[in-house]
Amino acid sequence: MIKKIFVLVVAVSIMAAFGACKKKEEQPLPQTPAIPAPGMPAANPHEGIAMPKGETQVVVPESVKGKWSGVKILIEDKATKKMQEATVKLGSEYKIPKSDLKIKVGDFLPDFRMDGLTITSASNQPNNPAVSVKVYEGDKEIFKGWLYSKFPTIHPFQNDKYGLILKEGVPKG
Repeated sequence: MIKKIFVLVVAVSIMAAFGACKKKEEQPLPQTPAIPAPGMPAANPHEGIAMPKGETQVVVPESVKGKWSGVKILIEDKATKKMQEATVKLGSEYKIPKSDLKIKVGDFLPDFRMDGLTITSASNQPNNPAVSVKVYEGDKEIFKGWLYSKFPTIHPFQNDKYGLILKEGVPKG
């Protein structure tokens, strides 16, 4: 009699375990987005974000206007692996020596933020420095975008001979 009860308990346990495993297999795994570790940029910062349609507008807040005179841009010569630093005033142009490339510097935002179609600065502190630039080869515009000091690989200037990196803003003083 004890043997029959033992066999029955073992059989019920096996069926319960099998049934539990089967239920787990039938349940789909939850889909969670890949979240980078703190301090690490996402592989694709725009993944899952619907971009609004229309023209973007740059708004330089009053707390930032007139507080910055220019930017320091690092220019990498990819052939020689040398970097040169150029200080360029906001609203002016800089010709890269021994090339036909010219950089036109636009707005500097010390704490870059984009909300929908508005690009602005959250503060006057250099928390996320960015500068708007246009690059010309001769008279032809070959790049229009933003250089980011802390994230130089996001939408970088692409060129076989030169690389551009925003080092920092130059405060008026």
